[in-house]
Amino acid sequence: MNLVSLQNQLDNISFGILLLTMLIYWVGAAFPKIPFLPNLGTTGMAIANLCMATLLGARWIEAGYFPLSNLYESLFFLAWGVTAMHLFAESISRSALVGVVTAPVAMLITAFAALKLPGDMQASAPLVPALKSNWLMMHVSVMMLSYATLLVGSVLAIAFLFVTRGQEIELRGSSFGGNGYRLTSSLATQNVVTAISTEPLSNVTTNLGNTAVLELPTMAAALSPQRLGLADTLDNISYRIIGLGFPLLTIGIIAGGVWANEAWGSYWSWDPKETWAFILWLVFAAYLHSRITKGWQGRKPAILAALGFVVVWVCYLGVNLLGKGLHSYGWFL
Repeated sequence: MNLVSLQNQLDNISFGILLLTMLIYWVGAAFPKIPFLPNLGTTGMAIANLCMATLLGARWIEAGYFPLSNLYESLFFLAWGVTAMHLFAESISRSALVGVVTAPVAMLITAFAALKLPGDMQASAPLVPALKSNWLMMHVSVMMLSYATLLVGSVLAIAFLFVTRGQEIELRGSSFGGNGYRLTSSLATQNVVTAISTEPLSNVTTNLGNTAVLELPTMAAALSPQRLGLADTLDNISYRIIGLGFPLLTIGIIAGGVWANEAWGSYWSWDPKETWAFILWLVFAAYLHSRITKGWQGRKPAILAALGFVVVWVCYLGVNLLGKGLHSYGWFL
């Protein structure tokens, strides 16, 4: 078996495994008492991650350069990053519910790359002169990892908004440490829900630990302790993942500036790709500022993260599809 046929098989296998894994996570969410489904879902994501890593490695050996020169390669690198960040998020949250939202993202990316792109766009080709640089690996790989990380953090924030839909929940307190806020303690949550159901005032405020304050309007009594615990987990893990992705984005932008100066004689040219990368940086900087400086948790920063999900896709795909600039190398992203 040559490397090209191996790649063709691995991209379809990756898609198939991710599709099956997504269904496993969804069935596990619908029937949480089935004990083996969470481990089966994690195993599926790990196998898909390994398949995509092997595909990229085979492409690297075949082409002789780091596999990030066209849309096909970058999509699989992005999907590999999403599955890697999923495994990290699942390990720190110990919750298989993370896969309910991350598996579809990885599956759709691989489906587009493996099933929708024509064969000539999937084939490797010699690098254009502007890309023949060690900065291809140093800049583009870090940017793609930041995209993958921010996508996972953002989609978890979107899941938080879905879980708390119709409820004006505002968690205020420290964003650091284990004492900032924890709603997974059913006793504290039940006390909040009970107080809301009996308190005639429009808002109920209760201290949790030493620093956090939970403010819920009367209508929030509809949220069960289980949903509050899930919302807390999603909010916390989303914040941690975005906190990892933002430094990667910053490093990637700085590395891109150095490469731009080497290639074009200018660190910054307000190219459409550069402009949207800066907008993306501002969105997630505002998110982290609201979490760290203002101590916000809950729906307000989650809305910022959801906006960031859209901006990531505009920066990654939209700029190249809709505009021309210094970063337009056909389907290079």
